[in-house]
Amino acid sequence: MAWLRALYEWTIDKAAHPYAVWWLAFFSFIESSFFPIPPHPLLGLMCLAEPKKAIKFAAIATISSVVGGIFGYGIGYFLYETLGAWVIGLLGLTESFPVAACYIREQGAMAVFFAAGTPVPFKLMTITAGFIEMNLLTFTLAALAGRALIFMVVGILFQIFGAPIKRIIDKYLGLLTTLFVVLVVGGFIAFTQLASGEEEADGHICDQAADVRG
Repeated sequence: MAWLRALYEWTIDKAAHPYAVWWLAFFSFIESSFFPIPPHPLLGLMCLAEPKKAIKFAAIATISSVVGGIFGYGIGYFLYETLGAWVIGLLGLTESFPVAACYIREQGAMAVFFAAGTPVPFKLMTITAGFIEMNLLTFTLAALAGRALIFMVVGILFQIFGAPIKRIIDKYLGLLTTLFVVLVVGGFIAFTQLASGEEEADGHICDQAADVRG
């Protein structure tokens, strides 16, 4: 995988660029509302390049992601018919939308927290939360807790174990890249399977969730 090694080295170099922090904030923001690529690889590479700043980078990713989540909430609340439905359809999440609405209505903050801290597509939950008019403060706190969990853990680990982690990634880059892709894809598949099960068990709620605001 020579191309992967070359891309890795190139990205490491860019991750240490003075403007890398702005790129991290930008990608963290848009990923929470409509962009399909997660910011985690960039965060990890920036932490590798400068382990002493890992917690700072993680905090920037967390805050930017939550602000982006509020933006996604706004899309669902104000612009679902004109923009939100199009974004969800573009991401292939149309069938998952009523189920996401069901989970948020039934579990509230826990559903948002779970999506914010796992490979489940967070943008689906942010737009859906706005559409069903979930309490904005509750949404924001749940998103902050979930995003802090998934980003700050990375920052703390790199801050403490930066050099050893870098050696492991240098040695097992191909394997770790494959594992990351499997986790992301697995998150989508798992959510789809949960969606199917939820629709079978409680179809009338899920059918109405896409059409009726809570």
